[in-house]
Amino acid sequence: MFALRLCTQVSRVPFEAFNFGRGGSMRGLKVAVVGAVGGIGQPLTLLLKQNPHISVLSIHDIRNTAGVAADLSHINTPATVCNFEGKSGLKKAMDKADIVVIPAGLPRKPGMRREDLVDVNASVACEVAHAASAVCPGALLAFITNPINVIVPIVATILKAKGTYDPNRLFGVTTLDVVRSKTFIGDILNVDPRTVDLPVIGGHTGHTILPILSQCQPLYKGSDEERQALIRRIQEAGTEVVKAKDGLGSATLSMAYAAYHFVESLIKGIKGSKDECIVECAYVDSDVTEAKFFATQLILGPQGIKENIGLPEMDDEEKQALECMLPNLKKSIENGIKLGEEMSC
Repeated sequence: MFALRLCTQVSRVPFEAFNFGRGGSMRGLKVAVVGAVGGIGQPLTLLLKQNPHISVLSIHDIRNTAGVAADLSHINTPATVCNFEGKSGLKKAMDKADIVVIPAGLPRKPGMRREDLVDVNASVACEVAHAASAVCPGALLAFITNPINVIVPIVATILKAKGTYDPNRLFGVTTLDVVRSKTFIGDILNVDPRTVDLPVIGGHTGHTILPILSQCQPLYKGSDEERQALIRRIQEAGTEVVKAKDGLGSATLSMAYAAYHFVESLIKGIKGSKDECIVECAYVDSDVTEAKFFATQLILGPQGIKENIGLPEMDDEEKQALECMLPNLKKSIENGIKLGEEMSC
């Protein structure tokens, strides 16, 4: 009886028993989480276990997945939890997945920039890209692993080399920048932050994060000084958390919430709804600027990106900020492409 709720590497329940796929699957979707035991992974899997459209929640990490899987399996929701470990388990975890979410990787510590994580976390991106090409080339891949500005180009380059690249299915999750923007503005305007709407474009580090305050709804009317302070806070919010945790980690709970929100939107897109337009910001393959990858608002559908809405209207200060950050973003992308080429073989 328990095997129906918790399957492991030695489980006798075959994957074929579950009807996966986008085309009217009877039991819903398979979602794999790579890095499920970490500070982001555990709260993220808790949230995913509650989604009624997920029939199989596959969790992977280097070690200690059995305990997390057993814990999750006691939650009275229909999703079956499967756990896998190490390099040998990665392909098994991702096999036939509809969505793969990747929070795996080294988190930031005090004094570190997201860019400082490249050397360690690039290997995570490489392993996931190779596994996706082999066992779930049609999956939607949502990367949380930092630095997003570099990691997504690495993955795209590897997938291209493998002949399995679909730009509509690869995402860098920048939702936390949007979530923070809404929260901070909601506090300032004394409104429910869930009612705040604004695009956050660019990348996912420092001044490459560009909240378009001129398009905020409800209208934000701060002074120039207040506006600049708000933008700086949004751009450095991750560092704010790292410092507050005093060496004990980076943003985990807020990132898990943001990641779940994004995955939920991917699921809504897959399921399809004629009456609902699913719009999210994400860092994707793009031609809206000189940068080959760029975060803008996207319309999501069954195959991932249905439409890139493109650049929003911007005031003169926002246009200038965009021009100032593009060289830095392009440099990160070039670094990612170079690393991807080196890892493709």
